[in-house]
Amino acid sequence: MTFARLAWYFQKLEETASRNLMTEVLADLFKEAEPEEIDKICYLAQGRVVPLFVPLEFGMADKMVIKAISRGFGAEETEVVRIFREEGDLGKTAERLFGLRSACRLSESSDASVPAPRTKNGAGLGIRPEPVGSGSNEDIASRQASPPCLSRALSVAEVFEILNKVAHSSGGGSVEQKIGLLGDLFNAVDSLSARYLARIPLGKLRLGFSDMTILDALSWMLGEGKRVRPLIEKAYNVRPDLGFIARAIKLGGVGEVGEIGPKPGTPILMARAERLSSGQEIIEKIGKCAVEPKIDGFRLAVHIEESRITLFSRNMEDMTPMFPDLVEGIRKQVMAKEAILEGEAIAYDTQTGEYLPFQETVQRKRKYDIEQMAQSVPLKLICFDCLYVDGKNLIHEGYLERRKYLENIIKTGETLIVNEMKIVDDPQELEKMFQDAISRGLEGIFAKRLDGVYQAGARGWNWIKYKRSYQGKLEDTIDAVVMGYDYGQGKRAGFGIGDFLIGVYDQKTDTFKTIAKIGTGLTDEEWRNLKVQSSKFKVQSKPARYDADKGMECNVWVAPAMVVVIRADEITRSPVHTAGRVGNNPGFALRFPRLIDFRDDKAPEDATSVKEIEEMYQLQGKKKVETA
Repeated sequence: MTFARLAWYFQKLEETASRNLMTEVLADLFKEAEPEEIDKICYLAQGRVVPLFVPLEFGMADKMVIKAISRGFGAEETEVVRIFREEGDLGKTAERLFGLRSACRLSESSDASVPAPRTKNGAGLGIRPEPVGSGSNEDIASRQASPPCLSRALSVAEVFEILNKVAHSSGGGSVEQKIGLLGDLFNAVDSLSARYLARIPLGKLRLGFSDMTILDALSWMLGEGKRVRPLIEKAYNVRPDLGFIARAIKLGGVGEVGEIGPKPGTPILMARAERLSSGQEIIEKIGKCAVEPKIDGFRLAVHIEESRITLFSRNMEDMTPMFPDLVEGIRKQVMAKEAILEGEAIAYDTQTGEYLPFQETVQRKRKYDIEQMAQSVPLKLICFDCLYVDGKNLIHEGYLERRKYLENIIKTGETLIVNEMKIVDDPQELEKMFQDAISRGLEGIFAKRLDGVYQAGARGWNWIKYKRSYQGKLEDTIDAVVMGYDYGQGKRAGFGIGDFLIGVYDQKTDTFKTIAKIGTGLTDEEWRNLKVQSSKFKVQSKPARYDADKGMECNVWVAPAMVVVIRADEITRSPVHTAGRVGNNPGFALRFPRLIDFRDDKAPEDATSVKEIEEMYQLQGKKKVETA
């Protein structure tokens, strides 16, 4: 497949507001792709050359891409900057400069003696604007309906290889090398390709679809509609590498992904728990169970591959460089050549041994002064699950079997601790354990089904969390996605933001539904910070995955990327919000919501779900209502 053809598909996706249509476009793209290039297409569609969990970035900001565009099209940097200011998008800037260069070449070949006029499009370049509307009506219609076709168009594989070199270029002279490689690509592609070629290194493709849309499209590609989507998603949850999954399906059909298991070094999407509010409810739901304290720290997955150790966060970020003390402890205490473990990293007081609040643990999440902070805020890793050991896949084993492996491979030491556990079948005993955990400053407890398998990437009744905040009014926080914001008035006009819209995730529809618009409760500094952070993800129109009423329209929409922690007094019903709305039943809303923090360790799809909001609403003592 040519890159020009891929760019044409990207344009169709960019112009599509319907998620269902996006699925069909992607399915057509995947049908056309060859097995050896479908993985590359998946990565490029994510604005990358590697899976999301591999810490390899292009390392190119606007200024570097501007230089590459200037070099590729032979334009002055000042002119590139001028057009960029007009367009607000370097992709459209590159596309426009291609047209100007083409017009210049056409002018020189047809009448080199006539000086080019200085128009708005040609100002500063001394070139003619590109001819518009030339050719017959049939020719114009054909160009609009069909993808571009070049006599020597670069293939997807060729462009991918060069972009791969750009991403891997490092050290002395790497800046010039990146600019040179990208500039040469601009000089070799067509106008539409230039648009997306500029956006890929900047991570600003924003085509509007999610990983889940791609999984749907792979099912559609096989002609199965969404029938085999659950099988594909199950494999993806264990091996969340879209390129790997797509290539496997292209080569061997859906049967090929049925055998996919864990691989050390590739993160597994973490299992999540349901919630209940009493020991009685828990025992009635799952019977005799294992109870563990719920630790309030950083949830980490430990991947051991011989001498290599990688620590992944819940959103698949490689956290290894931040925690050298944990890495050293793992080397000393884990007795396995290959393993995948899970645990909570939490700070502790070296004098008393007591665990410290999350606010102190969070200080360890940093890129600088790591060794110094490791000395002043040491961590312990409280391990609670084992998913793989020396070639054995444990995901489908019951909890007690996984626990045996965990206890067998971790030897006593100072850094790693196997979490406490007690098997109970008495609700009163479970309540005593809950109260004991609270008295020690912990969040609550986990109750785990004894024969429960590990449900990668899913929420299920194999794990149940019971927290202090589930005992009455809404004391628990909500993780919400920032969907957009409005311009400020008065003093906030200087901030450029006056209120912001938040939503929660609907797993059934893979959409984000509104639950509150927040305009109070932030300090001046918090407003400024929110504006800076959200502006990084600004998009031209409402994303296709956003379900919002007209009354909740925003001056500026942002792509689903920012997760914030929100505290509210209560969950209420509201006709203006879409979270949980079904027919004439109103949606959910937050009463007196306020921003508490940012959660950059969570992906938008890991935000609080509509289903969880309904459960939290029920725990307030509200009567049950029909929800989606």
